[in-house]
Parts: sequence; structure tokens; C-alpha cells
Amino acid sequence: MGYLGRRIGLSQDNGDSNPEASGGAVGGGLLDLFAHGYFERQGDIYNDPGAGAIIGLTATGGVVSDYTTAPGDVYRAHVFTSSGTFDVSSLSSNNPAGDTVEYLVIGGGGGGGYDAGGGGGAGAFRTNLTGHPLAQSAFSVSTSPGSYTVTIGGGGSGSTSPQPNRGISGADSVFGSITSPGGGGGGGVSPSPNRTGSNGGSGGGGAMSYNGGKGAYPGSPNPSPFRMGYDGGNGTDNGGDNIASGGGGGAGGAGSNGSAPAGPGGAGGDGSPIAIETATAKLYAGGGGGGAKSGPGAGGPGGGGNGGHRPFLSGTDGTVSTGGGGGGGAVGPPAGGGGSGASGIVVVRYKIATVATAKATGGVISFYAGKTIHSFTGSGTFTNTSPSAITVEYVVVGGGGGGGINEHGGGGGAGAYRTGTTAVSEGSPNAVTVQVGGGGIQNRGQQNPLPAAHQGTSSYFGTPITSPGGGGAGVDDGQSPFPTTAPGEQGMPGGSGGGSALDKTDAGGPATGAPFPGTIGATPPAGWGHPGAVGSRNPIGGGGGGGAGGVGAAPPSGRIGGIGIQLPATFRDPTSGVGAPGPSSPSVTGADTSGKYYVAGGGSAQPTTGGSAGGGGYFAHSPDNLVGAVQNTGSGGGASPIPYWESSGGSGGASGIVLIAYPS
Repeated sequence: MGYLGRRIGLSQDNGDSNPEASGGAVGGGLLDLFAHGYFERQGDIYNDPGAGAIIGLTATGGVVSDYTTAPGDVYRAHVFTSSGTFDVSSLSSNNPAGDTVEYLVIGGGGGGGYDAGGGGGAGAFRTNLTGHPLAQSAFSVSTSPGSYTVTIGGGGSGSTSPQPNRGISGADSVFGSITSPGGGGGGGVSPSPNRTGSNGGSGGGGAMSYNGGKGAYPGSPNPSPFRMGYDGGNGTDNGGDNIASGGGGGAGGAGSNGSAPAGPGGAGGDGSPIAIETATAKLYAGGGGGGAKSGPGAGGPGGGGNGGHRPFLSGTDGTVSTGGGGGGGAVGPPAGGGGSGASGIVVVRYKIATVATAKATGGVISFYAGKTIHSFTGSGTFTNTSPSAITVEYVVVGGGGGGGINEHGGGGGAGAYRTGTTAVSEGSPNAVTVQVGGGGIQNRGQQNPLPAAHQGTSSYFGTPITSPGGGGAGVDDGQSPFPTTAPGEQGMPGGSGGGSALDKTDAGGPATGAPFPGTIGATPPAGWGHPGAVGSRNPIGGGGGGGAGGVGAAPPSGRIGGIGIQLPATFRDPTSGVGAPGPSSPSVTGADTSGKYYVAGGGSAQPTTGGSAGGGGYFAHSPDNLVGAVQNTGSGGGASPIPYWESSGGSGGASGIVLIAYPS
């Protein structure tokens, strides 16, 4: 017999698990609230949120992160790095926090200016997190369950040519009724109307001797009842090429002015720290550094890109999913192009009434179906903090390749997809390094040969478990008469290969991954990947990028990117928005019919109403715009069907993802 609190019953080992057992011989009995609470605090009783133990809101969308804060409050955060919906299916029952959610909404960062360019301003920073210096009004969900639109603002393109030479402002991010404007683009050297930084969530830096743009705050040109960002810095002009432009504003401070006589460029304004995605504070919305003749303007902490300077001409891009501004280009000749602003982010969190103790640290942590899941959308470390080794299941997807420019360009290839199991030793000396590969840059010109940065980069869970990035797409390099073959028109190799441009003689990129065998499960050591398709001159068009689940399509059969692959069942948490849409009637063993959780799709090389299943980029005809690859899917970028002189190029590839799971 066992005794606890005021409940007498047989021990759990000896009792009958049947509630109707004769003589009341039910093992373990029921715990009173005090005893139950005690064990909850000790971490000895685990309530699995994915198994229905939440006492609070029930919602889906984004990447789910569950974490504990002192003195033991447990929060669930929904992290959106791509657009979607926050769907509330039921309201809280006895959660003291009620139905109010806390949010972080950051707009896309502005792009840097061209040739002595100002740094791009950071996207607006809006939150209602209690105690944060920029806290605004509360956000209560509806009295009835419903859906709230989440739009992730894209970063503005950096200017890479004299016309226009001001960086493009970032796009707005939206959560329900909360809108965070994009950051202002940085000014460029000429013509004069474009020398001032643009107004935005935070203002872009000014070029030459011109002023920076204004941020969004009470009394600014973009009036707001709350402060969302700061002004960009002013540029300096001491004649000739002795120019240093201003840094873009950030969420935590203004951009600095350029330094006389020739640099360094103004530093980007600081971002603002906030602990909402996880229990650890992270910086977001730093401004881009200004370009100069000598000395780069440092990007603001929180994702701002560095400014260019001689001999490193181009400004760098903002860090993805931070809303950071792009760095301004260096003073010419030769002139440097501006870096692109970073995409924004939306995080929604609320308190849940459960205590969960993970066996390891790293990434964002959630719990589903008896498993603890660590999701890495950025690089970090995974450390087994338990007293013994644990066997983990992993998914590693490399970054996708960039899409080609012009209507004749190809689609980018997906990063390799790799899954399996491995043992992780206990203790911090055995921490496993995790790298999440970045997507290849969009191709902004008729370059031959293609730039190395057009290629996606590798993701890995410890260096033995590596998934190479996807191959960049071939581009129409504009040569006339047309050569038999052209290095710039051939697709690049990768986990899955990039599609080639226009000529049948220009090969699609080969794949380092193995062909998908048709069953979801452990992959070969090389992962899965497929080659890109070959383009055609008659009918004219580029080939689709390869996907982890299939080859890209060639003209005239559609030029769509190769299909991706659905994640294993372990990672199909219905509260999570990991992955991209896919087929709801798959013919693959192990796949379900949800039409969700797909990754590593190839980029499309034709105008279409949708990219490949798995998140590949594409060009939508209605409205006419280039749709980027879904972030954190490792999918390839799409080709722009607009002539290069009217286009900012094909879309960049998507960053990869690393997922780790083990029994809770």
C-alpha cells in the first residue's frame, strides 16, 4: 500500500490500471492539488502539451517554442518567419492570464543605397511585452475562436545600379490589427531627390551631405502614438570622393552620421533586445551601416548589415528574420551596391499551465506526442544536459539556391534533405554545433560566371551529418550571338541542382543527394536531392530547380521546381507551422494527407499560381510579383519572368532548418 496526501491506494506498480478494478485496487490513486503541484514543480510529472495538457489558449501556426521562465511560468510562443495565420481553436479555461496574448511584430528592413549609399533603416518594432521600453497596448483575442492574419514583411532590395540608386524600403509585417511598417531605404549618391534616406519604421541613412529619413514615432513624418524606431544618420561630403554616408536607424537608437572626411560610414542604430521567442533575450531591428570611401559603417546590433568601403565595395545584407537594414554601398569608382534588408518576424506568445523539463538545450523547444523537439531556424549548439546519452531523431535541410534573372532564367535547387537517428553524449564538453544554411542570393544581373553567393550553404548537426546547399540557377547572360554553352547559363550543382537558362545545351545542375526512393524514413548519408532541369530556346524558358523529392521540370512540360518531401511524423505537430504546403493526396509511403509539413522544394522557372510543393519560389501573374521561397524550408528561389532591366532579379533561396527530437 502507498500513502500520499489524503489518498490511499495501491502503488502504481501493483495496482490494477482499470478504473473499475474490484475493491478499489486502482494503482496510484489520485493526487490532491498540493501534491500534484509539488511534483509539477519538481519536474517529476510531465504534462505533454501536444497531448492535450494545455490549460490556456489552444492555437496553431508558426514554429512552436515552449519554454520556462523564473519562477516557473511556462510560455508557448508561435514564431512566424513566413506569412501564415495564427488560428485560435479554443480559449483558456482557468489561465489567470486570460485570453490576452503578447506579441512582437517587426517589419522588413530597408535596403542600402548605391555608391556612397546610406544604410537601410530597420523595420518597425512593436510589442506589448510587459516591462519592455517600447511596450504598447494589449492584444486580446476574440471572445470566440478565430484566425488572425500574419504577414511577414520582406526586406527591401539594396540598390545595385545608378537608376534608381536609393535602397528600396522594407515591406510591412502584420499580426491581426497590428501593423509594423518596413524600414526606410538608404539614400544614394545621385540624382539628388534620392540622396535623402527614406522615412519608415526606422529611417534610412542619408547619402553625401543629405539627411537621414525619419522613424515612426510621435511627431515624426510617419506619426504614431508609440515609438517604433529611430531616425537614420546624415551623410558627409567633403568634395570629390571624400564621402561617408549615414547609418540607418534601429529600434533601439538612431543611426550615426558619416565621419569626415572620407569615413568610416555612420554606424547603424542599435536594435532592441526582447525575450519572447525563447527565455533568452535576442536583439532585433538593427540599422544598416553607411557606405564610405574608407572604413565600413558597422551594422547595428540586431541584424543590421555592414556598409561597403574600398576595396570591399558592396554593403552586406541584414540578418534574415530580424528586420535589420542592409548596408550602404561604397563610394566609387567603382561604385558598390547596397545590401538588402532582412525580412521581418512575428512572435505570439501566451502562458500555458504545464511544467516541462527538457533533457537538452538549444534552438526553440516544443513538446509533441511524447517527444521533445528542438527547432533550429538559426545556427547554435545542442547540448545534452541529462546524466546519460540520448538517441535523437534529426532532420537537416541545407539552404536553397538562388533563382535566375530574366524570363529565361532557371529555378534554384533545394538544399539536400537528410534524416536519421544518432546518439548524443551527455555534458557540455560534448555540445553539438548546429549550422543552419543560408539561402543563395537572388541574381541581380546577367553575370557570367555566376557568383559563389548564388549557391545555398550547408546545414549540419555536427559536421558528420551535413546537408549541402542547393545549386544556384542559370541566368540569361545576354550574349549575342548566342554561344553553344555559357557558364552563367548552366545550373549550379548542389544538394539539388539549379535549373539552367534557355539553351538545351546548357546542363541543369547535378545533385549531390541521392534520388528519393518513395518512402519517408532514414535517408542515405548523402541525403535526398535531384538535378535541375535543362532550359530551352524553343519554346524559350529556363528549367525548374531540383527538389528533394523529384527533378525539376523542363520546357515545354511546365518548368516547375521539383517536389519537396514531407517531414517525418515525429515533427508534424499540428500546432506548428513548420514547412510549406504540399500534396494532400500523396503517393508516398509514410506521408499523410494534411497537405502540410513539406520542405526542400525546387524553385519555379515560369509564371505560375504556385511554386513547387515544398516552398519553392515562383512568379505570380496576379498580381505580378515575385514570390520568394518559404523561409526555413531549404527551398530554391524562383526566376523572374521580367526582363533584367526592369527587375531586381530572381528571388533568393530559403534558409534551411535543423530539427532534433527525443523521448520526453
